Amino acid sequence: MKKVAMYKSNQDETRVRSELVIEYAPLVKRIAYHIMSRLPPSVQVDDLIQAGMIGLLEAAKNYDAGQGASFETYAGIRIRGSMLDEIRKGDWAPRSVHRKARQVAEAVREIEHKTGRDARDHEVAQHLQMSLEDYHKTLQDASGCRLLSFEDMGDYEDIIPAKSTVDIYNPFDGVQRDDFKRALAEEISKLPEREKLVLTLYYDEDLNLREIGSIIGVSESRVSQIHSQALIRLQARLSDWATDD
Repeated sequence: MKKVAMYKSNQDETRVRSELVIEYAPLVKRIAYHIMSRLPPSVQVDDLIQAGMIGLLEAAKNYDAGQGASFETYAGIRIRGSMLDEIRKGDWAPRSVHRKARQVAEAVREIEHKTGRDARDHEVAQHLQMSLEDYHKTLQDASGCRLLSFEDMGDYEDIIPAKSTVDIYNPFDGVQRDDFKRALAEEISKLPEREKLVLTLYYDEDLNLREIGSIIGVSESRVSQIHSQALIRLQARLSDWATDD
C-alpha cells in the first residue's frame, strides 16, 4: 500500500507541475519580450523563451509554498535568471567594440582628470582623433553590450571588467561590494543631468529607449548613445576598482 500511495503521490506532483508549466508559459513570453526591449536585434527572442521555459520547469519542480512567495513571483525570478544566464553565455559584441569602448573610457578619464569637469563629446572625439559622427557611432555600437541593468549582469560587470571582481573566498568580499555600491551611487549622482535622467528612467522607472526618447525629445538611437556614454563615464570614474592589488 505504501508503494501505491507513493506512486499516486508522484503522479499528483507530476500533474501539478505540468499544469503550472502550461498556466505560466505566457509569463515566459512576457518576460522574454520585456528583456528583448533592452537588447540588440542580434539576440533571438526564441532563445530567451527556450531558456525561460527551462527556468519555469525548474521553478515548478522546486517551488515551496511554505516559503511565503507566490508561485508567479518565484517562477518569474527563475525564468528571468535562466534567460540572463543564456545571454551571458554569448557575447554578441565583437572584440573591436569592446576595445573601442575601453578607449573611450580611457579618454574620458584623462580629459576629466585634466579639466576637473565632465568630458564633452567633441573633446572625447578630438582626443580619439575621430569625427563627432564616428564617436557617436562608437557609442551606438558599444550600447549593444551594455544594455542590461547593473544587477542583471552580476557584480556590476557593465561598469567594472569581470577580472576585477573580488575572489569569492575573500572574507572581505561583502565589505568591498558595499563600498563599491556606495562609490557607484555617488558617481551616478555626479553625472551630467541628461545622462543621470536616462539612467533613472531606464533602470528605476523600467522604461525602454523609445519611451525615454519621447520623454526627453530625442531619437531612440540618441538615447542609446547617452546611455552608453553614461556607463562609459562611470567606468572611467570607477577605474580604480578595476586595478589589481
